[in-house]
Amino acid sequence: MNILVTGGAGFIGSALCRQLVDDPRNRIINVDNLTYAGNLASLREVEDRPNYRFVKADICDQTTITELLRAEKIERIIHLAAETHVDRSIDGPAMFVETNVVGTFRLLQAALDYWRALPEDLARDFRFHHVSTDEVFGDLPFDESTFNESTPYAPSSPYSASKAASDHLVRAWHHTFGLPVVLSNCSNNYGPFHFPEKLIPLVILNALDERSLPVYGAGANVRDWLYVEDHARALALVATKGVTGQSYNIGGDCERTNLTVVQTICDILDIRKPRRSEKSYRDLIAFVTDRPGHDRRYAMDTTKIKRELGWAPKESFESGLVRTIDWYLGNDWWWRPIREGRYAGERLGRLAAAQ
Repeated sequence: MNILVTGGAGFIGSALCRQLVDDPRNRIINVDNLTYAGNLASLREVEDRPNYRFVKADICDQTTITELLRAEKIERIIHLAAETHVDRSIDGPAMFVETNVVGTFRLLQAALDYWRALPEDLARDFRFHHVSTDEVFGDLPFDESTFNESTPYAPSSPYSASKAASDHLVRAWHHTFGLPVVLSNCSNNYGPFHFPEKLIPLVILNALDERSLPVYGAGANVRDWLYVEDHARALALVATKGVTGQSYNIGGDCERTNLTVVQTICDILDIRKPRRSEKSYRDLIAFVTDRPGHDRRYAMDTTKIKRELGWAPKESFESGLVRTIDWYLGNDWWWRPIREGRYAGERLGRLAAAQ
């Protein structure tokens, strides 16, 4: 299958590309504009594969994307290109609207033009898979409630609002123009190659540098965590087996408070790489002022994707976290240039350890 992955140099996109390329029957075209979180080093192990191609392009460039779809005879688009960091969306929302909303619109238009020109049999098999987030559903109380595929949208931040807008556009292009689409909304991911401003890698690397481990408020906010390779498997299934017009919630069934996540990382590091002082890494935890509009809790009902597509995560939170920490301990060639380059110094130390 010829698959176009947008944002394939990002955290989740690179995991998906690495996984899809392993099947030699697939041809993977990775389109990424290489903004701050795009990193081709994450794809070093597949960059020379004959069934992989990287193209530096902006999804807002409709003409280039349309030409690429035609030249590569694309059968699936898996759209992950997005700005994703909540704190950044509060500081500068314009970039999130441009990439997440306008970029998705341009990509939909390119896909629509391409799809309409396909022969009937190829048009029938084509799919546009839009990858979204659980944050579009807003906030949950601290109870047993969960998000399902019918939960009304109630985004809280400029980031989640921009993703909600892009979800609505995708559904509108399906209902109005007939474009065959599938959607997925996923909980928080973690794993290798995760950009160092996000909670888990930030805590790991700050701990190794003996820096403070900042936690918003009392650290009581709850997130559902999913190992990134489990998410990549789910994305491949939704793109190939998902029912046109349907959406699928993807999650790890691993709810943890932010404070518990940070403490668990500290406990694993105490075993894997003890501090010279012999103190626990927990001593580095520092509570900081909560950010505006911080959602209390996210939790996903994953019944549908398990029942209809047979997917389930392979990693528990603890097993995935051990794998993640071991990866960061053994791969400073990837993260150290980021830490010592553009994100060095006080800014990285201040980045809040929460999503």
